[in-house]
Amino acid sequence: MSKTRAFQLGAAALAAAGVLSACSGGSGGGGSIPPLSSTPGSTAASSSAEQLAPAVANPLPTDALVSDPCSALSAEQVQNIGLSGPGTSEQSDAGPMCKWKSATSQFNAVFISPITANKNGLNDIYANKPKDKYFEPTTVSGYPAVYADILDSRANGDCSLWVGVTDQLAVSVSTQIGSGQNKSNPCPVVERVATAMIQHLQGS
Repeated sequence: MSKTRAFQLGAAALAAAGVLSACSGGSGGGGSIPPLSSTPGSTAASSSAEQLAPAVANPLPTDALVSDPCSALSAEQVQNIGLSGPGTSEQSDAGPMCKWKSATSQFNAVFISPITANKNGLNDIYANKPKDKYFEPTTVSGYPAVYADILDSRANGDCSLWVGVTDQLAVSVSTQIGSGQNKSNPCPVVERVATAMIQHLQGS
């Protein structure tokens, strides 16, 4: 995980089976949680009435996700990805987080974190755009999302995707890939993870 935003603690990466398990040890770190460094969406941004991000047309149920972010993926999804489950839950100033390591390499991990410290969901992430090194709006299974971070470490295996699951809650999905075929292009991995998370929240 990149050592960037304070609220970028999360992220999970659901890729095709073997995407992470194919990655072996590398320089991406040993799976430790990085120190906090910045805030995606200041208090001023949170209180602003200006709508910057697209609205969430079909809000997802989030109670289980917030109380236990490790429930964001089913056991079958975790196994199919090639992750070592169950994930590890932790708490930060940004909100709860779940971390999964690769089943075959402790140097590769994925994260999911509902950003409960922000009260305006994806809008607060959009408010932080001037500070970001990359900011690329997208959609995931019809839900508004954006690839964004204050540092650009995508070439080193770190990618941050923020998904609006309700107008009040954004979820961070991110990777820490130390080596392997996805190290230089990790963002498709987080997109597949976010897709799986949404499908699971929908009850699919």
